[in-house]
Amino acid sequence: MVVGTGKLVFRLHECHSLKTKRSIVKAIIKRMQDHFNASVAEVGANDMHQRAEIGFAMIGNDHRLINSKIDLLLNMADAIGIAEMIDSEMEIISL
Repeated sequence: MVVGTGKLVFRLHECHSLKTKRSIVKAIIKRMQDHFNASVAEVGANDMHQRAEIGFAMIGNDHRLINSKIDLLLNMADAIGIAEMIDSEMEIISL
C-alpha cells in the first residue's frame, strides 16, 4: 500500500472576509476531489483572510502512479487561477 500526502498553501488576493475565503477554498477543494478522487480539506490558516492551507491524501498500490497523480494535482491546483499557490509539499509513504 502506498500513501501520498501533501499540503498546498495559497495566497488569496482581494479577499477581505472569511465568507469570501470560504467560497474560494470550497471551489478549490471540490475541483481537487472531483478530478483526483482524493481526500482534501482545509488544514490551517483558518482565521487568515488572504491565506489558505489545503491538505490532501491518496492511497494506491503503485508508487509511480501515486507520484504521477500528485504531480498532476499540484499542476492543476497551480493552474486553477482563483488563488496563487505560494508553497507546496508532498510525501509518499510505502506501508
